[in-house]
Amino acid sequence: MEPGSERIVVVNCQAGQSVAVAGATGLIGSGLVPRLQEEGYEVRVLTRDAPTARDKLSRIRGLRFAEPPEWSAAVAGTAGVINLAGEPIATRWSPTVKAEVKRSRLQTTNRLVAIMNGLPEAQRPPAFISASAVGYYGTSERATFNEQSGGGTDFLAEVCKEWESAAQRANTRVVILRNGIVLSKEGGALGRMIPMFSLFAGGPLGSGQQWDDVVGILMAALKDEQWSGVYNATAPSPVRMGQLPALLPVPDFAIRLLLGEGATVVLDGQRVLPLRAQEAGYDFKFSQVGDALRQIMS
Repeated sequence: MEPGSERIVVVNCQAGQSVAVAGATGLIGSGLVPRLQEEGYEVRVLTRDAPTARDKLSRIRGLRFAEPPEWSAAVAGTAGVINLAGEPIATRWSPTVKAEVKRSRLQTTNRLVAIMNGLPEAQRPPAFISASAVGYYGTSERATFNEQSGGGTDFLAEVCKEWESAAQRANTRVVILRNGIVLSKEGGALGRMIPMFSLFAGGPLGSGQQWDDVVGILMAALKDEQWSGVYNATAPSPVRMGQLPALLPVPDFAIRLLLGEGATVVLDGQRVLPLRAQEAGYDFKFSQVGDALRQIMS
């Protein structure tokens, strides 16, 4: 076991010193964890497989890891719980994959809510930040969606509805972040498309990670007690899919070949605005999707 990466057995930290994170090894989580540390938080990684999580996060020192029997102790007394756990959706959707996409989100969320609700009030985290997705709204090439818009009826929309409903049962301040496509060459939908971009367009790839705004919104939701309810974690000036070929010249057929039904995440139209984050005063680093894509691809 590496120094500074010990597993939690007994936890006696006071609120405000630590944050528990589920899904810390994912695309967003791996950007969030260093930011939490930079701002002085001890990070407790909630995982089902501590050795694997420790390996994936080996470049980050000072983490504590907790497997399911230890989750309650890891959650107690923290400044907040951030739930990013869930099977990736930017992949080919078989019936098995779709079942796991749903199960992985609901199982972890239900478990975390049960743990928090079962803690004495003095030990209960004051905030539960839980991910969702803009898939909640369904798709449309004409409509513009914000946090007041109704939900869709397709597979992703139904998953998001159940996911959010589970999170809302927590007896604490709940913030639900409906994430869009996070731009990074390291993973997610864009990461899967990078090899095709190189094939169809050529040229070097940038080294930046454009998850800055998603992480920034997560931090604001954690620290600002005024944040409550649903927020869209999307760029203020999103582009429609019809505008993307000039920015990311990969033909539709190639994306569908790679992702199958999962291509809906990338190809189906959806214009979602982050009105509540803007109203809360969040200052976006990448207000234009094109700016983020150009930095990655240049």
